[in-house]
Amino acid sequence: MAGDKQDKQDKQDKQFVKEITPQSVDFSKWYLDVIRKADLMSYSPVRGCIVFKPDSYEIWELIQRQLDARFKETGHRNAYFPLFIPESFFQKEKEHVEGFNPELPWVTEAGGEKLEERLAIRPTSETMIGHMYAEWINSYRDLPLLINQWANVVRWEKRTQPFLRTSEFLWQEGHTAHEDEADARRETMQMLDIYREFAEEVLAIPVIVGQKTPSEKFAGAVDTYSIEAMMKDGKAVQAGTSHYLGTNFAVAFDIKYLDRENTHTFAHTTSWGVSTRLIGALIMVHGDDRGLVVPPKVAPTQAVIIPIGPPKSREPVVAKVYELQAQLKAAGVRVKVDDDPNQSPGWKFNEYEMRGIPIRIELGPRDMENGQVVLVSRVSGEKKPVPLERIVEEVQQLLTDTHRMMYERAKTFRDEHLTAVDTMAEMQAFLEQQRGFVLAGWCGSAACEAQVKEETGATSRNIPFEPTVRKTTCLVCGEGAEHTVVFGRAY
Repeated sequence: MAGDKQDKQDKQDKQFVKEITPQSVDFSKWYLDVIRKADLMSYSPVRGCIVFKPDSYEIWELIQRQLDARFKETGHRNAYFPLFIPESFFQKEKEHVEGFNPELPWVTEAGGEKLEERLAIRPTSETMIGHMYAEWINSYRDLPLLINQWANVVRWEKRTQPFLRTSEFLWQEGHTAHEDEADARRETMQMLDIYREFAEEVLAIPVIVGQKTPSEKFAGAVDTYSIEAMMKDGKAVQAGTSHYLGTNFAVAFDIKYLDRENTHTFAHTTSWGVSTRLIGALIMVHGDDRGLVVPPKVAPTQAVIIPIGPPKSREPVVAKVYELQAQLKAAGVRVKVDDDPNQSPGWKFNEYEMRGIPIRIELGPRDMENGQVVLVSRVSGEKKPVPLERIVEEVQQLLTDTHRMMYERAKTFRDEHLTAVDTMAEMQAFLEQQRGFVLAGWCGSAACEAQVKEETGATSRNIPFEPTVRKTTCLVCGEGAEHTVVFGRAY
């Protein structure tokens, strides 16, 4: 009897996961299957735009909340700037407008009348904020000016992918102004490190930290730095950037201040940002063939409690389940109860595994007799009976352990798919036969960098601060290498 029941359950399990394409068969299809089944988004009627459904938006809220706390701890304050930017603003910084022009949507009419000047829908806010900073900054006493904005931006992408690349997306953009280069560069590196720490300590995503090559830097920046993450298909996602803008935007927008020697001087500025592509990244870094695996610190639901057992013993079990929920909530755990009698426990187990909830808590009549509950880890699959009186401590510990396991798994995968090469032939062979990043020497020539992209489809991700090895010759021309660079195909 028990065997027949288990066979039936196994068939249900297989049917459930059959709806998700295995990663090894088609990773892009797996990704779309998962976000559809997990009910994270819907396509909107506007091409390239998506609707964030409550679970994905709550992940973003948790990202926002924890990043915002870090920004405020370092002295930054939030403000909000207009969505519409006059065309003339973009003309003031030539390199900037050339970088963004292909992606800009324009407003040409309003109220039934043609506008005297076209308005761009915000792709980023350096120009608008530069204009305002010129009004606000008069003296060195006004510096540093440390402002962040949480906003939506629009970039009319030709190829889109939900969360990773959409025509409209959500982000934060920090914009700061400083007395001199040294202070602005300190800011640039401080924010880069905040992004690194957040990716690793909150999202459980290991990243490679480094500087972008000149061809890959932000339009109008002096230097751009990034954190790069590897997805399970071996492709890269640029998970965050921080830019030292020098005085480029200050000169363009006349951001001057009276310095300590009573001389008018241009401010040095920075900008930095991360976006909702972090949601796509965490799905692709941690997900598996059963669905999502959500890092505990950004999981909308960290634990789900499921009562099990026959209907006749249901009432005392359900009562105890809600008592446990209250204890966990009081301890700060985001926990829900599913006591729907119309769905079997087996169906619920699969549903919440697919949704990536870190911990499942099972309670049945026998568990109550034994004074215990059973904790099940989404990551390891381990089932652990724990005493009822220790449920809070055990759940909190398992959440900590889950984060550690997720980070270690992702780092092991990244390290196993990062290889050093000496020649283009070695790089091409690796990318054709395997998946991942390549570490190679580069002479600094834009032509050699362009040849890598043309022949392999891989771009320079960054010049890592701490490469695992240092290469001495350029993989393209064989001349001496100025840098060791991480190359990879990217989203």
